[in-house]
Amino acid sequence: MECCEEALGKDSRIKMSALGYNSILDALFKNGKFDDALQLFDKMLEEHNPPKLLTVNLGSYNVMVDGYCAEKKFDDAINVFNSMGEKRCHPDTLSYNNLIEQLCDNGLLGKAEELYKGMSDKGVSPDEYTFVVLMDTCFKENRPDDAATHYKTMIESKLRPNLGVYNRLVDQLVKVGKVDEAKSFFDMMVPKLRMDDDSYKFIMKALFDIKKHDEVLEIIGKMLREDPLDFSDELQEFVREELRKEERDDDLTNLMASIEQEKAEAAAKEAEEAERAKASARAAVSSLLPSKLFGDKAGAEDEDEDGGGDVAEMGGGEVKEQKNGEANEQVTA
Repeated sequence: MECCEEALGKDSRIKMSALGYNSILDALFKNGKFDDALQLFDKMLEEHNPPKLLTVNLGSYNVMVDGYCAEKKFDDAINVFNSMGEKRCHPDTLSYNNLIEQLCDNGLLGKAEELYKGMSDKGVSPDEYTFVVLMDTCFKENRPDDAATHYKTMIESKLRPNLGVYNRLVDQLVKVGKVDEAKSFFDMMVPKLRMDDDSYKFIMKALFDIKKHDEVLEIIGKMLREDPLDFSDELQEFVREELRKEERDDDLTNLMASIEQEKAEAAAKEAEEAERAKASARAAVSSLLPSKLFGDKAGAEDEDEDGGGDVAEMGGGEVKEQKNGEANEQVTA
């Protein structure tokens, strides 16, 4: 720790960058030298003179936040975090997540949510992890409605939570008896996530348990129409077993047969429409063929109907008329 003492000494002429100071600051906290760390941080703030000398940066404040939180001085951690703008340092999403998580882990969800609400004022956007931390903590504190709200906000922010986060949400909602809310999130996320068998089984089992068998059949109907491969053999057997308990196992057989018939009828209709389209296209092509192909024939037929023919004047006052391939001569005086 001699280097630390040299750096901290009142008459020390050692000048370090923020990176060097941060390493010493972190070492002091980790070795229980809390007061020395605070003294060093004050020195760093005094020497900070941008752009000539940068002795503090975002990392410096992150180290201070961790040091205060380790000592359970959470208000001080929040204060030092909020003060970084005074030194032209600006928090990012990771630094917010770090403090929010530490507050949540120590039963300070209210303070964590206040910090989260202030992110937009600093021009910082929360990410998936921000919402997951808040959501999980809300469930721990028996606030399922607030957890669901955080999840909705995450979706509305165009963020994409993974399947694991979705599964945690519906699991916790079902545990507190909010099956309908869980089902609404299922409906919302089916188009956005690639559900696996376990995800389907979970929501179906929750619906079966509250006797909403028809809703399960609706889910299956949608699967069979849109992506039948999702309805695996394992999932099919699970559903049959649950329906069998209510003597409704024929419902699944009938549903599958009905959808197969729908698909067959739709395919036949599509083929019929395609054939009509082809016929219409052929007729259109025929109408666009050059008129000359038919015009000469039509003209000849018109002449036949009028009794007309080719007339040629010959020498000596003879006129010769030809009609339909036969030559008739007429001599004119």
